[in-house]
Amino acid sequence: MTPEAEGFLRRAIALAAEARSGGNPPFGSLLVGPDGAVLIEERNTTLTEGNISFHPELKLAVWAAQHLAPEVAAGTTMYTSCQPCGMCSGALARSGLGKVVFALSGEQLDGLKPAGGFPEVPLEGPALYDEARVPVDGYYS
Repeated sequence: MTPEAEGFLRRAIALAAEARSGGNPPFGSLLVGPDGAVLIEERNTTLTEGNISFHPELKLAVWAAQHLAPEVAAGTTMYTSCQPCGMCSGALARSGLGKVVFALSGEQLDGLKPAGGFPEVPLEGPALYDEARVPVDGYYS
């Protein structure tokens, strides 16, 4: 990792500390453009804004999809204090961002938390294929 990349990762960690001091879970992220300039920074605001989706990685992915041309997005790097969760990873896959660099892995994060975590929500399906496929059929062609 380059010293410049380490600096960006340290900034993401500082943003995580700011989130925590502001009453939110300790996660922070920033998006660096193809030219090496910071485009936008975000902190987790899930508690203070009352929205479970306000993870910094998701907020940056949405911002990039709304404000960056695909070729610019492809040249960006997100630096984040922790490996993105499943929700954020899904958004990142759709955002067109070039790369994500993270400090803590999900496994390392779990080692810092008390046992338990979020319970799994039971899933049931698939069902009604012939009906469910109608609005989807041909959409991705």
